Amino acid sequence: MKAAALALIATLATFAAHAGDTCVSQAAAKSLTGAAKASFLTKCTRDAVAASKATCDAQAAEKKLAGAAKTSFTKKCVTDMTPDVQATCDGMADDRKLAGAARNSYVTKCTTDSVK
Repeated sequence: MKAAALALIATLATFAAHAGDTCVSQAAAKSLTGAAKASFLTKCTRDAVAASKATCDAQAAEKKLAGAAKTSFTKKCVTDMTPDVQATCDGMADDRKLAGAARNSYVTKCTTDSVK
């Protein structure tokens, strides 16, 4: 019972932290550009995904999931909890002035690598 309450609190805290203060908006507020912005966005996204993974792993444990079911649940949960990943990858592609297939490839790889 306590574990369920802690997981719920952690989930709500994560959603609240990401709701109004995304990595992209934090970088804009700090007026970051170039390599500093890219580095900040990468670290911020990695930290957000790590926090989401911890919460999702706790939820999977609470549901007593294992194997492929746990992996599938955790991946979807992390993706749902960190919508900022797509925006961050789009912003990084914009900074690199990527277009067309190169942009699509970069954004796809970026989002996939972030959620792993």
